[in-house]
Amino acid sequence: MKETFKKILVLDNEIDANLMKEELSKRNIPHIIRSYHDSAYDGLFQMQKGWGIIKAPAEFEAEISRIHQDIKFLKNKE
Repeated sequence: MKETFKKILVLDNEIDANLMKEELSKRNIPHIIRSYHDSAYDGLFQMQKGWGIIKAPAEFEAEISRIHQDIKFLKNKE
């Protein structure tokens, strides 16, 4: 059976994307990180929509959101 991936959250920047990728991979959570960057539009979509998104199966949505909140909290403490 093929897993269905849905948009879970919007990422603010490439650093958040890399931190999330590392943590989700470490926890074996299936995911796709998609950047909105398009060189033809010189970053226009990223300015409007955010850096990119995380897509994953719906059953991981709460866990991914918690991980993202934890990462943002830790970044703000620094």
